[in-house]
Amino acid sequence: MAGHSKWKNIQNRKNAQDSKRGKVFQKLAKEIYVAAKQGGPDPELNPSLRLVVDKSKAANMPNDNIQRAIDKAVGNQDSENYEEIIYEGYGPGGTAVMVMCLTDNKNRTASNVRLAFNKHSGNLGESGCVSYMFDRKGYLVIDREDHEIDEDEMLMQVLEAGGEDLETMEEVFEIYTDPESFMEVKNSLEEAGFSFVTAEITMVPQTIAELNEEQAVKMEKMLDMLEDDDDVQDVHHNFDNH
Repeated sequence: MAGHSKWKNIQNRKNAQDSKRGKVFQKLAKEIYVAAKQGGPDPELNPSLRLVVDKSKAANMPNDNIQRAIDKAVGNQDSENYEEIIYEGYGPGGTAVMVMCLTDNKNRTASNVRLAFNKHSGNLGESGCVSYMFDRKGYLVIDREDHEIDEDEMLMQVLEAGGEDLETMEEVFEIYTDPESFMEVKNSLEEAGFSFVTAEITMVPQTIAELNEEQAVKMEKMLDMLEDDDDVQDVHHNFDNH
């Protein structure tokens, strides 16, 4: 991971998004709906749903909202169908950007995503143009304030649980896993008494793009515009914005 902290980027983006908490919950509700519709309403029997529910709780989404989204999926067999689409392209300064969407209108989504790129000195590319620059990883974050444990001991716990890598920051431990063994590692660490502020399958950049101040401002604006779009669930990039 080359000492790059995904957590710093998440925190910076999260601070920008806190004012849009309702929108964040709306997007999580859509993810819950899709996961429940595809794999059933019981998080214990549906690993995808359990993951999204855990992610929603970490974002302080009320339990009522979570249950409402699950109930909606159970009682709604036809009217709402979302398609998962990934757009790839280049942001300012050649940054690699992947935009994960859930949409019921591909034309609208494609148009909005393209506009966000074009407006901020980026350009949408072909499928596969930047995805090779990312690794799909399981990603777990533990708040160090919640657990009295030093780095060496934490590393032993991670390796015993089957994790691949540990990054130690001042506030948190960042744990990376193979995506296939993600749930196994998560369950093992939970059984050992650990709780997570973030637990997800994500895309981790192999290298980090250096941007000058002007490019960085454009990149931030582009990310804001993409994340503000109702159809966009996640944006992965190799810009280090801390």
